[in-house]
Amino acid sequence: MRERRDFIKTSALAFPAVLRGAQDVKAVRIGLVGCGGRGTGAASQALKADDYSQLVAVADVDQTRIDDCLARLRRVADAKVRVEPSHQFKGLDAFRKVIESDVDVVLLATPPGFRPLHLRAAIEAGKHVFCEKPVAVDAPGVRSVLETAKLAQEKNLSLVSGFCWRYSNYIRETMTRVLDGAIGEVVAYYATYLTSPVKPMPPASERPPGMSDVEWQIRNWYNFSYLSGDGLVEQAVHSADKIAWVMRDQPPVSCVAVGGRQIPAQGGNIFDHVEVNYTYPNGVRAFLGQRQIENCHNENSDYILGSKGQCLIGRGPIPSITGENKWRFEGQKNDMYQAEHDALFASIRQGKPVNDGVWMATSTMLAIMGRMAAYTGQQITWEMAMGSQEKLFPDDLRWDGSFEPPPLPRPGVTRFL
Repeated sequence: MRERRDFIKTSALAFPAVLRGAQDVKAVRIGLVGCGGRGTGAASQALKADDYSQLVAVADVDQTRIDDCLARLRRVADAKVRVEPSHQFKGLDAFRKVIESDVDVVLLATPPGFRPLHLRAAIEAGKHVFCEKPVAVDAPGVRSVLETAKLAQEKNLSLVSGFCWRYSNYIRETMTRVLDGAIGEVVAYYATYLTSPVKPMPPASERPPGMSDVEWQIRNWYNFSYLSGDGLVEQAVHSADKIAWVMRDQPPVSCVAVGGRQIPAQGGNIFDHVEVNYTYPNGVRAFLGQRQIENCHNENSDYILGSKGQCLIGRGPIPSITGENKWRFEGQKNDMYQAEHDALFASIRQGKPVNDGVWMATSTMLAIMGRMAAYTGQQITWEMAMGSQEKLFPDDLRWDGSFEPPPLPRPGVTRFL
């Protein structure tokens, strides 16, 4: 595998203008794990990122999703989709078969509960990885990802995160100005992620006869904390990531939070609204409000308050800074989703690995920490959160098996572990 990686790197450097139409040995072979909407999108972007990338293996628990994914990809990149029926793998262990399929890059886009396991397997096998956010649903998962990120560095493998705002040119320019002092010292950050429900939980009466607990839960994965992390960890983690970015990826001291469930959970066990108050050194505060309820005010914005001005993201088409150093972004926005894959494939061709591991784990943990505070009603320090022994994702999950997730949390009753 090392020889193949070296050949891909050197062939690209030696023949940068004549690779079009090159033999398959010079291609970057892609394996996709998770064929839903996000996985299909990631595969499409990966195929656009390099003239000689090829999709050669896919994995999912559902053949219909595999078929739909491949059909969509063939409409936009038919010649690059070379997935034979023998390389369409189905089942909870299908990720291993993709990794073993002589691929160079693995795209991880399953529900995030699986992420630490899949990431570890891919890096141990010597694969470059695109890893969707969040990277875990609990502290043991985050600790595992940090270990895997270190292993990727030792193996000179690229590990690119699905925290897409870090690859947005206009958000990068905005954050650079904030970090360079355009608004003075940051004193507070207020982020909102207020939406309608993403994947509402159907009533138990819609569960087909004979469907196992695990299959029912995975098909409705967003509603179970062991699979999604919950709405704060799965969706509003984008806002947590921007908070972490402005705080220079340094962790908070502690946080408190409030939250609950307004919509009937229908057997799920996640809150539909959470508000977190993070305390940073020197009295700096960050606030993150997350909600997924219909017929409410929707907003996805960032208000960054400084000693000399304010930065506003999301309340309009472009970011702006007011105060002593007024500014508005005036360039052309890039496609941040495509930029992630452009960076990944460029790093492979150039032999200059990218490793987003530490900050993607920190941002994920920031959201998990907020959930811990909301679900328990306790003040949670960063040390408590990182050392938590609460393991949500089970070690032995079988598609036809039984699994009983914890009940809906009750602040003041649910214990911090």
